[in-house]
Formats: sequence, C-alpha cells, structure tokens
Amino acid sequence: MHIDHFDTLDPPSARSVVTVWAAVPTWVDALVAGRPYRSTSVLTERAAQLAARWGRAELDAALAHHPRIGDRPTGTGPEAAASRREQASMAAADDAVAARIAAGNRTYEERFGRVFLVRAAGRSPVEMLAELERRLGHDEDTETAEACEQLAQIALLRLRDTVTDDADDGDVTATTKGTAP
Repeated sequence: MHIDHFDTLDPPSARSVVTVWAAVPTWVDALVAGRPYRSTSVLTERAAQLAARWGRAELDAALAHHPRIGDRPTGTGPEAAASRREQASMAAADDAVAARIAAGNRTYEERFGRVFLVRAAGRSPVEMLAELERRLGHDEDTETAEACEQLAQIALLRLRDTVTDDADDGDVTATTKGTAP
C-alpha cells in the first residue's frame, strides 16, 4: 500500500496493518498515533527507533504470534501469510537439518522459556540451524537482546514489504505483496 493510504487509514485498520509487522501493543499504538509519516523512510526510521527500546515484555507479547522455525505456520490471516513467506526455505530442508532444528527448538524453549526467533527471510535452513545452535550458548540477557533485534529485523522487513512510496503500487497489501528481501 502507498504511504499516503497508510497515513489516512482509520486507527483500527492501521493497527491491523502494523500488528502484522510486530504484535507489540505499545509499538503498534505509537506508530499509529504518529501518523502521518508522508514517506516510508520516516515511518521506517520511527519504527526502528521505537523497536530499539524493546525488552523481554515486548518480546513475549510478539512471540505469541510467531511459529517455531520449521513448523508450518497455520491460519489464514496476514501474520500467518508473512510467516509462510519468510520460512519458505524450510520446505527444502533435508530431514537431518529439520530434525536438528526441531531438537534445537525444544532445547531453546527449555532453556529460555520461549520459542526461538530468527529472521528467516533470506536465510537457508542450514543458516537458521547455525544461528539456533550459536544462540543456545547465550545467557538470558544476551539472548533477550538478540531475540529483540531479530524481532525488529522481521518487523522492518514486513513494514518495507507492506508500505511503499511508489506511485504505481496499486492496492498491494501485506497479504499479497511479494516476499521480503
């Protein structure tokens, strides 16, 4: 959708769009309240500034909407569609890598009490496995900070995939636009 359209959406519709990027209520509310942005660069900059403040509470809120790496995202909404696009490379994972990711997910959840979150877009299953195994060595504070950074990367990719300054983008929305870079 064009930035002008985003800027003029009614608040509930704008919240629905922004929640797909990251389901962090205070962040969503701040981005919606900050309109109009008039350019995607201003919107992206503000979204990044606000995301830089995320901690454990924001991470926990957002993770309720993220599937495990390697699990098929369920549902028909825009959040599920975004996760399916981002995790598309997992369809090509060989059985050994998929099994190691599943085992690593269980270990991660036992260790940190939440699902493992990584920006899947642009990463192969082997790269995601390497990230999972590397991050299992983190302490709680280090891992929370890294997970928040991954969440911010996901949110900003989804934002850029949804809102544009281009004049001829038509009625493209978060559920129909192409995959994130």
